[in-house]
Amino acid sequence: MKFTAAFTGIFALLLIACGCKKNDKPPTNNNSTPDLKMVASGLVSPVALAAPADNSKRLFVVDQVGKIWVVQADGSMPSTPFMDLSSKIVSLNPGYDERGLLGLAFHPDFKTNGKFYVFYTAPPHSGGPESGSSWNNLTRISEFKVITDGSQADMSSERVILEEDHPQANHNGGTIEFGPDGFLYISIGDGGNKDDIGPGHVSDWYTVNAGGNGQDIYANLLGNILRIDINNGATYTIPADNPFVGTAARPEIYAYGFRNPYRFSFDMGGNHSLIAGDAGQSLYEEIDNVTKGGNYGWNVKEGSHCFSTDADHTERSSCPSMDTANKPLIDPVIELVNAANPKGGGVAITIVGGNVYRGDSLPNLQGRYIFGSFSQDGQPNAKVYSAQMAASGTWPHEELKLKSYPDNLGQYLKSVGQDQAGDIYLLTSGQQGPSGATGKVFKMIAMH
Repeated sequence: MKFTAAFTGIFALLLIACGCKKNDKPPTNNNSTPDLKMVASGLVSPVALAAPADNSKRLFVVDQVGKIWVVQADGSMPSTPFMDLSSKIVSLNPGYDERGLLGLAFHPDFKTNGKFYVFYTAPPHSGGPESGSSWNNLTRISEFKVITDGSQADMSSERVILEEDHPQANHNGGTIEFGPDGFLYISIGDGGNKDDIGPGHVSDWYTVNAGGNGQDIYANLLGNILRIDINNGATYTIPADNPFVGTAARPEIYAYGFRNPYRFSFDMGGNHSLIAGDAGQSLYEEIDNVTKGGNYGWNVKEGSHCFSTDADHTERSSCPSMDTANKPLIDPVIELVNAANPKGGGVAITIVGGNVYRGDSLPNLQGRYIFGSFSQDGQPNAKVYSAQMAASGTWPHEELKLKSYPDNLGQYLKSVGQDQAGDIYLLTSGQQGPSGATGKVFKMIAMH
């Protein structure tokens, strides 16, 4: 979740597509028009959705305030949550917050082992990143198991997998997902504040700009997408082919150079690409096609443009195209103009990464990447977009018109999710922050 300095009072979030392999489906009907069907309501701030590969056809909805709810195959939703972690998370600001319960992933063998994983922000450790400053929260990835009948989480089963001190309240990332390789991938933002500067933001190789967790791969795990093996060891082990194994860098890191990669997903078909939405600062929003060891530029660049920590509403005239390890700074495959960009033409406050559509009912969208904006301008008027994936270069994209929502969603878009059948879900709320009960989950369907 991110937010521009101009919109720090705006909830800039703030899932998971399944990590299973799924064959591409040929088009069967080219006359379908997308629309939305509400499948859940009365939530506070729905920020992630996951569906286990257990043939139950259940949907698990993550509410930022610390609860996970189940939508059963028949559409019903039990009155008791599957899990309640509200006592374990930091206290949230109801008007705006990027912390809380943010991510959920089911073990590939969940049907037999009952294991699942959550990403939440716990109360901070004592101390701080430097004298006179305190940690704001603690990023925690934990494993839990379900009770015998699988209907609820066993709250006594928590096994902490990974923790990372977080200096500010924002830019927490929040996605966890198993890749097609069986490893667990985790996105963590650059630590918060703005511009990747302030206490807890270390110096990096690009001295022209202050700060640098996004470009640092040695001091901490912030500003990265991580990849770990949770099936071995007391907590986790490092996959042998992680890009920085055998170097002085943190071996958990899979890719780096991110500001706030709030939502990423794996394509269920095709090449099973890892696609991440990275929230920008004040000028540009981006979607990245993430590859192992890739450097995605922040804070040397914002999107495909040179970034300045001296004046973050003004682009630098030039910047390096590679880091000091000769890693190219990889440009996004999709770029949106931020509403705060003084050049004008802004269409988004924050980008919300999505999923590649692999369902059956909308053949016109088959193989297209569906994503959105949290808001266009700070109001509850999010838009949804569709992009044609390409082997190289940028991905052509366009606004996706929905039959019952021709102009915008009329709410804030907080996440995009996917079920085992490849269908897409939009998670929305009428509130910027974690308050009220206007949160809804919509399924993208065909209307003829």
